[in-house]
Amino acid sequence: MNVSTNRVRRTLLICGLLAALSPLLAAPVRAADYPTRPVTLVVAFTPGGPSDVLARIVGKKMEELLGQPFVIENRPGAGGNIAAEAVARAKPDGYTLLMGNNSILATNEALYKNISFNPQRDFLPITLIGTQANILVVHPSVPATSLKELIALIKSQPGKFNFASSGYGAAAHLAGELFKSSAQVDIVHVPYKGAAPALQDVIGGRNQMMFATAASVVGHIESKQVRALAVTTLKRTAVLPDVPTMDEAGLKDFEASTWHGLVAPAGTPPAVLKALHAAAVKALNDPGVQTSLGRLGVDIVGGTPEEFDAYIKAEIPKWTAIVKASGASMDK
Repeated sequence: MNVSTNRVRRTLLICGLLAALSPLLAAPVRAADYPTRPVTLVVAFTPGGPSDVLARIVGKKMEELLGQPFVIENRPGAGGNIAAEAVARAKPDGYTLLMGNNSILATNEALYKNISFNPQRDFLPITLIGTQANILVVHPSVPATSLKELIALIKSQPGKFNFASSGYGAAAHLAGELFKSSAQVDIVHVPYKGAAPALQDVIGGRNQMMFATAASVVGHIESKQVRALAVTTLKRTAVLPDVPTMDEAGLKDFEASTWHGLVAPAGTPPAVLKALHAAAVKALNDPGVQTSLGRLGVDIVGGTPEEFDAYIKAEIPKWTAIVKASGASMDK
């Protein structure tokens, strides 16, 4: 037998093996096959912040349920765009996920001229984990004990009142812009480099008001350093059940919450998304997780991927309009 014949036989053998294996190689990923190794959960903000703490709480429980480590990877910068771009380019196999929020998935596309991802095209929703109410608080010297009284006061002195925020394009800023538009009031935006200094200047009376996250401001409300007038979610928040919503207080359909949700790169197999959704919802139903998230001021949602997708699609045009009306831009 010559060398040429041996080569032909080897080639035929290899082709036969590939033909036999091809159905297995092409077979869709099944939920039972996932996960078989650690999952990376990318967080767009620094360790210790609300998004990071929330991701660690939920990720730890999902790790227990799925039997593989959930490794938190912090990739801060550019309002979450750095993390989002990395996940959008990741292999869509369920092993790289993003803890998304309203900035990344709903407002950044309008705030930044140059981003290399599309929030609707490049990600698949898993579940909306929950919302964090922003609280409209005023300094005690402001002679208004309700939203209605505050609006009347501002209208009587247009341009004389200001509101602090954690920076241009931040949730607190855009909530203020939505308030200006909805209530038709003239208030001046004062941006800060972070929520903490902004809130301190409201407490100190240097600014009259602010939309602050519930977790950051509840203690100051209880100590009467600031007065809470309304919450920005459509339902009252569990951490401040006696404070009315903006909707209840007269601004119909007003909603400006900070929200967090799990997404995966586009192209992730349906079976993997199903497994991740089931684990996430089960984690959110765990009493320990609920207690921990409650301390952060999170009102848990845990809906279906379809519900989360619809929520994102409703948020994008709403905030795009507010960004354009305010003139806010992160490229200035």
